[in-house]
Amino acid sequence: MSALATAVRAATAETEQIGEPWVNIAIFSGFVLVTLVIVFRASRNNKTAADYYAAGRSFTGPQNGTAIAGDYLSAASFLGICGAIAINGYDGFLYSIGFLVAWLVALLLVAELLRNTGRFTMADVLSFRLKERPVRMAAALATLTVVFFYLLAQMAGAGGLVALLLGVTGTQAQGLVIAVVGALMILYVLIGGMKGTTWVQIIKAVLLILGAAVMTLWVLSKYGFNFSDLLQGAVDAAGEGGEALLGPGKQYGATSMSQLNFLSLALALVLGTAGLPHVLMRFYTVPSAKEARRSVVWAIWLIGIFYLFTLVLGYGAGALVGPEKIAAAPGGVNSAAPLLAYELGGTILLGIISAVAFATILAVVAGLTITAATSFAHDIYANVIKRGEVKPDGEVRVARITVVAIGILAIIGGVFANGQNVAFLVALAFAVAASANLPTILYSLFWKRFNTSGALWSMYGGLISCLVLITFSPVVSGKVDPKTGASLSMIKDTSVDFHLIPLENPGLITIPLAFLLGILGTYLSKEKPHPEKFAEMEVRSLTGAGAEKAVVHS
Repeated sequence: MSALATAVRAATAETEQIGEPWVNIAIFSGFVLVTLVIVFRASRNNKTAADYYAAGRSFTGPQNGTAIAGDYLSAASFLGICGAIAINGYDGFLYSIGFLVAWLVALLLVAELLRNTGRFTMADVLSFRLKERPVRMAAALATLTVVFFYLLAQMAGAGGLVALLLGVTGTQAQGLVIAVVGALMILYVLIGGMKGTTWVQIIKAVLLILGAAVMTLWVLSKYGFNFSDLLQGAVDAAGEGGEALLGPGKQYGATSMSQLNFLSLALALVLGTAGLPHVLMRFYTVPSAKEARRSVVWAIWLIGIFYLFTLVLGYGAGALVGPEKIAAAPGGVNSAAPLLAYELGGTILLGIISAVAFATILAVVAGLTITAATSFAHDIYANVIKRGEVKPDGEVRVARITVVAIGILAIIGGVFANGQNVAFLVALAFAVAASANLPTILYSLFWKRFNTSGALWSMYGGLISCLVLITFSPVVSGKVDPKTGASLSMIKDTSVDFHLIPLENPGLITIPLAFLLGILGTYLSKEKPHPEKFAEMEVRSLTGAGAEKAVVHS
């Protein structure tokens, strides 16, 4: 880690130093060493594909629920939402509401049913009653795309966070930081598989929630535990027009297009969780559907408590640090939580909270990476290319190779995404998940007439329309800050502008389109329905009958 700091400082010009970089690096290093030891110990039991992909299905509901919270409470939740609330107030808190409400959809519609019908991946469920090879290929491609967008957000968060802690700016430095995060991510997953990754996520979830709780109480104590006084402090710190922080519309209410952007964002957030492959995969790490249901209940409680903390932390950062200082920091809006920690407790608290944020990023990218590797190795390699004729150790070997490839792609993409609000980048991943995955999952579980053509129309239609609309949206090019004239898009050159639609999140168009395409593809196909397969799947998904047999043979 010391070599990293030296290289970063040599590569970039110094800016205002926040805290003591060597303290931050020491705490980072301590966390990495402890978790690596845990990962090494967990890796001793990785003997089969079920061990590597699903942790041997050995976790209880509360353990898995905590791990789900660790997987779900990403850099977007901690860094992005705190920054969004500090800058945009009420509109920023809408991210928290959307992320939390989404879990009710996951609990009521997919958690138990998926655990009963699948083994390792979402494609196991879809291929139960549909043609296996084309459906697995489509599901795997959708999974890899969602994971890629999610990884962009985590890498962007890592670059901004460590740039702030080392007091440096510049693409070379942040690119180096992103490369280090990618390398650690690859190491965790190569060695520990799902079991090691799960334990890292459990530790990280506990640390994150405890750290947020301490900061929340500390902030409230500054205002006599009076939340109204805290809100007034945020309004006063914002200066003229600060009252806008307390009501809707600061970010999404100025124009009719911003209101459409909000509707699109809300739709993506609420429906996206139930289609996120790395969340769905966590349901297979428990021994039964009952434990899967308990997992989600635990996750909802932990995630809900944390999002209440973000309300205090966001407004606290606005009041005690100030929106101008946050926006001017090397990590931009993603620096709100670390800056608040420094304001409250100085160097030590900053180092601890930043290490927790760094742990958050490492745990989430590890979970995302093993999901993508599992999808490629299990769905594409083992079941599409090899048609099921592959030894479990050969499948796991391909999964490990895939981990390295995904890590490299994530590093490259993270460099380009650096500087974007991580909560917004995650919302794009939610839009892809809700468009490409959720309609097909729901149709497969609940619609007797649904067939392979409908699944392919829905998955490919939702996926392609999402990618096209994102590519030609202001997210990639053409979005300019009206005050400074600086680019707010991924492409920083303001002369490059090829956006064709003003909608920033495509969910408002692509999610209904994917549902519609699933219906059209089903009715326009000549494929005969198989009511007996649907009946078998319905019984298994609702009762769990036959689920244990799938576990034994997996």
